Amino acid sequence: MIKEIQASIVTHWEQPALTDFNAETYSYADVAGLITQLHALFKEVGIQRGDKIALCGSNCSRWAVAFMATVTYGAVVVPILPDFLSDQIHHIVTHSEARLFFVSDQILKRIDPQQMPGLIAILNMADYSLASGSAPSVSPLPSHITPAQLNFQPETSENDLMMINYTSGTTGFSKGVMLPYRAFDSNYEFAEKALGRHMQSGSNVLSMLPMAHMYGLMFEFLYEFLHGCHIFFLTQMPTPQVIARAFKEVRPRIIIAVPLIIEKIVRKQIMKKVRTSKAAKLMQWPVAGIVVRRLILKQVIKAFGGNLYECIVGGAALNQEVETFLRSFGFPITVGYGATECAPIITFSDWKSFVPDSCGKAVINMEIRIDSDDPQHKAGEILTRGKNVMLGYYKNPEATAEALDADGWYHTGDLGILDAKGNLFIKGRKKNMILGPNGQNIYPEEIEDKLNSMLMVSESIIVQRNNHLEALIHPDYEEARQLHLTDENISNIMQLNHTDLNEILPAYEHIHAVHIQEKEFEKTPKRSIKRYLYK
Repeated sequence: MIKEIQASIVTHWEQPALTDFNAETYSYADVAGLITQLHALFKEVGIQRGDKIALCGSNCSRWAVAFMATVTYGAVVVPILPDFLSDQIHHIVTHSEARLFFVSDQILKRIDPQQMPGLIAILNMADYSLASGSAPSVSPLPSHITPAQLNFQPETSENDLMMINYTSGTTGFSKGVMLPYRAFDSNYEFAEKALGRHMQSGSNVLSMLPMAHMYGLMFEFLYEFLHGCHIFFLTQMPTPQVIARAFKEVRPRIIIAVPLIIEKIVRKQIMKKVRTSKAAKLMQWPVAGIVVRRLILKQVIKAFGGNLYECIVGGAALNQEVETFLRSFGFPITVGYGATECAPIITFSDWKSFVPDSCGKAVINMEIRIDSDDPQHKAGEILTRGKNVMLGYYKNPEATAEALDADGWYHTGDLGILDAKGNLFIKGRKKNMILGPNGQNIYPEEIEDKLNSMLMVSESIIVQRNNHLEALIHPDYEEARQLHLTDENISNIMQLNHTDLNEILPAYEHIHAVHIQEKEFEKTPKRSIKRYLYK
């Protein structure tokens, strides 16, 4: 990974590398200068190979540079999600034994240096100036350097620790996933094989997902940097309107997203227009339908920037109605599956070979199996092993032993089935599964997927209370306001949805009651609902 970073910088020296959307741009040469300066700072304050350096802040070019400077120095990087609470940040910095801490202005206001006594210094991400502790200043402009002067050569082996990534977790403090160099090299090998022929050096990429999360880090930043792309960091709140404008300006070749982003754009800006136009009827006609589908696809590709080869969704299941709609006119979308513990990729298939409702096949260097006596029909826990798998959890041998068995299989905690061709179909989280009245396995995510496609439903969760299934629904209040609906109207619509839902569910999955959730559900950084808050 270190050699690849250096090689990409040298090869693409004069090309633009990193841009904060509508702000400053750094060339690959600029990145080299800043990395060299940070290396000098690390050496001066006594950072050794294997020491920990933490980063916390929203996506930006300076975050990316600090990450690469840490890795190419041979130190261990500890990215921290900016959504974490102050006490979580203090805990992670201390638990990881970080020696330096790069933070954004917003995070700087929320932390207390006294709670992190092991730090040498805290540095402001905006300009690498000293915020607390003892460290020399780093000038805001990169020093002059030539490609021949670059020498990122710390001695590392494939099993050496490169990163500790603290998962979002649901209760208490999250676990520190120890990821070795081989996991990043293997993920890069996969991405180059799967995407390399569709992206050129200089291709534009829009980074929307938090880089402190493995999905965004590996596939919206690191792989693209190694491939010589120009990465634009979306530094604004990622509303559908902001993202649509960014797509238009950046014109990305590949889009990496979580389902929530795609679903909001598709529902608000595409599905409604198509279904209320003459196109919906014409699509049913044999000849005219082909022409109409081509026109719709052209317009949708245009909405995503006009240069799209593929949209890759991961982090959670894509709503079945949205996926079916997009596939009805050939939109190039595919769904992958991964975990922080696998840095992150486990399964994937290109959109041209992707099987609907699945999340692809095991990727290069990885294998999967289902812990079930009938893996094609009976759901069981998804197990995986290979080069991508973590070393374990930092300073937590009990959790490591629970997640990694003696044969090297990582137990994901997810439930799924494998078809005869090796396509993985996820049923839900093992810990979310509900036992029905007669021992039936109920997967709440499958019920939620149906409910989320119903009238005026923005999002929902299914919970078990007093041995009954109940639905908590957050209505689409934005659309309700546009239609001038009252609270009573919304309540009546949800009751109709309740009736309609039970008509398409088996008796043991029937919903006993629905409750309106006025506030949007609280979510993790990857936009999954924090279910434990709504038991």
